[in-house]
Amino acid sequence: VQLQASGGGLVQAGGSLRLSCDVSGRTVSSFMGWFRQAPGKEREFVAIVRWYDNSAYYADSVKGRFTISRDNAKNTVYLQMDSLKPEDTAVYYCAARYGLYQDRPKYYAYWGQGTQVTVSS
Repeated sequence: VQLQASGGGLVQAGGSLRLSCDVSGRTVSSFMGWFRQAPGKEREFVAIVRWYDNSAYYADSVKGRFTISRDNAKNTVYLQMDSLKPEDTAVYYCAARYGLYQDRPKYYAYWGQGTQVTVSS
């Protein structure tokens, strides 16, 4: 599985960005997730989507502001980020997992390169 993330950038607080993750190679996974890592911090769960029915799971810190979704036809997963805050600043990674639901990064075998999101105050 190859994952290609894009869509990061610099935005003011309160603004929006949409991240995309293009999936190629092996057939689609059970779960696709977005994780983020800020400087000096561990990588953390942001949002996960179950591929077959688009069920979504969110970290409390982003619930109500971020929306994860997938497009079957395009083999792409999106993360719509609204009402961004400076504390959302991080490198964002998409990841894929086969099997049961997990929200810890160590259980995800496939990773895309990160995309930087910077939110200015």
